[in-house]
Amino acid sequence: MSHDSGPSAPPLTLAEVEATARAAHAGQTDKAGRPYAGHLRAVAEGVRRRGGDDEQIAAAWLHDAVEDDALTERWLEEAPLSRRTKDIVLALTKRAGEPLEAYAARILATPGALLVKEADLAHNADPARLAVLDEATRTRLTEKYTRMRALLGRAGRE
Repeated sequence: MSHDSGPSAPPLTLAEVEATARAAHAGQTDKAGRPYAGHLRAVAEGVRRRGGDDEQIAAAWLHDAVEDDALTERWLEEAPLSRRTKDIVLALTKRAGEPLEAYAARILATPGALLVKEADLAHNADPARLAVLDEATRTRLTEKYTRMRALLGRAGRE
């Protein structure tokens, strides 16, 4: 059995996925100026609290990595991760200029992705997190998150 990074490589552990995500996003901050890894940790914990499995928790750690250019799509495709984890990350990767409707449809069509997106939206829409932003940004983001929840059939839910 070969020990290269091909298909026979053992899958990354959650600790390795977390370390990879933290390193990839090192130096990045959220809209409030906090280290971005805090958002990733909160989403991973939100997935765990909602009953998500290890594949979904791994996807939570990586959910913004490709979109934010922290990791490449090629890295993701070649990484020793389950196909399901990769598919969830790709589903949650919003493409430039992509309509929210198409983005929401892809999430709904990808097994396991909705729960991860729910945890992401819940943390993004956390009133304490929004409170530190200026009013215009807070209003814009609140409207965006409300619209996304409606498109996902989750209006009125956390």
